[in-house]
Amino acid sequence: MTKKLVLESTAPFQGLPELVAHDEGLFAAEGLEVEFVPRGENAPVKVDQSITSAKGLNPFNSHGSSAEQGGAAMFNACEWGNYCRVEQSSAGGRQVGRRAIVTYGAIVVAPFSDVYTPQQLANKAVGVPYYAGTHFLALLMLEGFLPREAIKTCLAPNGGRLRYQALMNNELEAVTLTEPYITVAERAGCRIILEAPYHGTEVASPDVDAETYAAFNRAVREAVRRINADKRKYLQYFIDRHKSDPDVAALTVDDLRPGRLVVVDPSPIPEEELGRTYDWMRGWDLLGEMDWHELVDAQRQGAAHPA
Repeated sequence: MTKKLVLESTAPFQGLPELVAHDEGLFAAEGLEVEFVPRGENAPVKVDQSITSAKGLNPFNSHGSSAEQGGAAMFNACEWGNYCRVEQSSAGGRQVGRRAIVTYGAIVVAPFSDVYTPQQLANKAVGVPYYAGTHFLALLMLEGFLPREAIKTCLAPNGGRLRYQALMNNELEAVTLTEPYITVAERAGCRIILEAPYHGTEVASPDVDAETYAAFNRAVREAVRRINADKRKYLQYFIDRHKSDPDVAALTVDDLRPGRLVVVDPSPIPEEELGRTYDWMRGWDLLGEMDWHELVDAQRQGAAHPA
């Protein structure tokens, strides 16, 4: 019997294994009819330097927007943002495990910038998409070089293309990017000031049972195996997804770094890491009072992942 599973739309930098599992019939082989639905209709599309914090903003403007309205049963996003979404969810969404792709994010400056080191970003606003992965990643990376009071951010658009254009139009001193826009920026002479990988998680509505999520994970694990066996083949996804942008359409697979495509089997969220991340986010006043154990459905997570 086929089970329908509705997922929010995803991009290769954050959901390549899911896209491969869908396109190559791996979900269908596990008895899942997977449909992707749009999300993020209210995501910011312009720079706003007057907004310097995520406080008061809606964490569901992009990821989770369809799920909160009952239009999707699952979505994936960065683990930090998902802690916030789960805490504020009115639909009962809970994290059920880590997604398979390890995303690479970077803080980038334009070729004409006078910033060459992280220390030179002191008190300079880095444009970030609040509640998305590179927002939190930027804080974590800059903490290694600057005191917290010298770390400044402001609202930048969702979507790497818009942030890259804002950087090159001199609207922002620095921005965060993911692939393929890290490569686009490098080819244009931009400088990477900091770069690091980060995890994401899957959030599921109460309607997704452990059996369904286990089938989802089996398909994703096979996609991971295929991607790792031929990264060049699957790097093409990063170009095809953004081919309407001439800057990306001009790329070839040879321009993209295979080392920035890291996929691993989906897994439970380690409890120690969950606790440390929770404490860090509380330290930045990014979470409220919900106990960290409540951010994950431990029962479904344990039942859906192999020992």
